[in-house]
Amino acid sequence: MSASRRLVIEADGGSRGNPGPAGYGALVRDPATGEVLAERAAAIGTATNNVAEYEGLLAGLRAAADVAPDADLEVRMDSKLVVEQMSGRWKIKHPSMRPLATEASGLVSRFPSVRFVWVPRARNADADRLANEAMDAAAAGRTWEPTIPQSPDPLPHQAPTTNRLSGWMAPPAPPTVTVLLRHGQTPLSVEKRFSGTVEASLTDTGLLQAAAAADRLGAEPFDAVICSPLKRARQTADALARDYVIDEDLRETDFGAWEGLTFAEVRERFPNELNAWLADPAVPPPGGESLLGTVARVAAARDRIMAEYAGGRVLVVSHVTPIKGLTQLALAAEPTVLYRLHLDLVSITTIDWYSDGPAVLRGFNDTHHVARLVVEGE
Repeated sequence: MSASRRLVIEADGGSRGNPGPAGYGALVRDPATGEVLAERAAAIGTATNNVAEYEGLLAGLRAAADVAPDADLEVRMDSKLVVEQMSGRWKIKHPSMRPLATEASGLVSRFPSVRFVWVPRARNADADRLANEAMDAAAAGRTWEPTIPQSPDPLPHQAPTTNRLSGWMAPPAPPTVTVLLRHGQTPLSVEKRFSGTVEASLTDTGLLQAAAAADRLGAEPFDAVICSPLKRARQTADALARDYVIDEDLRETDFGAWEGLTFAEVRERFPNELNAWLADPAVPPPGGESLLGTVARVAAARDRIMAEYAGGRVLVVSHVTPIKGLTQLALAAEPTVLYRLHLDLVSITTIDWYSDGPAVLRGFNDTHHVARLVVEGE
């Protein structure tokens, strides 16, 4: 078999409880034809999401070795933790992750080349389905059976070690807490116009809202304040009377040709494009940025915050889509949830990010601090 053959591994894992009943799924695909060449899935007892994701990676690597041990591999996973650790960009801090990563590295070394790629969860649906099928089968007292015939002489599956599946894990390090503040009112928000990268100043009401948010947050300790580069966000951050730094990735979505238009105007001028945008978060407005594109860059901003302020508390001043995107990532929800979240002006959303992968949404769209203000528009 030619060493130049390319294969794609799609792998995932999940835990119903984190830790809780867990399972993994993995498949090997021919990238030229899209044909699925092998499937692997199994329930693994009680484990965390991250352990299950690593087990999915291990199963995928073994399956690829069965199909073509001399192939070049591209591994696609929606686990940022596993992708970044296996790519060598993140340190492996949690004790339960180290033996898994070591085992995976040993399998990786057997192939000519292996490239790890993060993909959105929606693009990893087949591996996720396999993991859930395995967990469902275990819950029903059955053994998961693949639809793709297995190799006649597969490599022996190395069962997970007891210490990482015992149902008890050492508590993770303290989370990195992000307090997410949306900016105040602008003329464009009053008129309900698409307001992405177009610059707009706060209205008088917006300045009052920013002051109210500053009163609410003034006594809270923060290790840093990080702000979008757009003027409306910077004016909101200015009200806090604290030093802050700018992160370009926290800017709002670029709505392209729709900037400054109302929804009705976009519906009239771009009916087909608007329908496509509303149906698929991967579709951008004409000349603009997709919602998934925004989520990808705010995920990068989050990763930098977690790396620089690990275990700290950070105030982030941003916009609707970036805050919704971080909420979607925290909930591990499908990207379509972006259409179903409502976020008010100067609302506060709080998320705890843990170093071993999971996150906890502590509060969403809290506007108690502006309840007494008269707001002309959202």
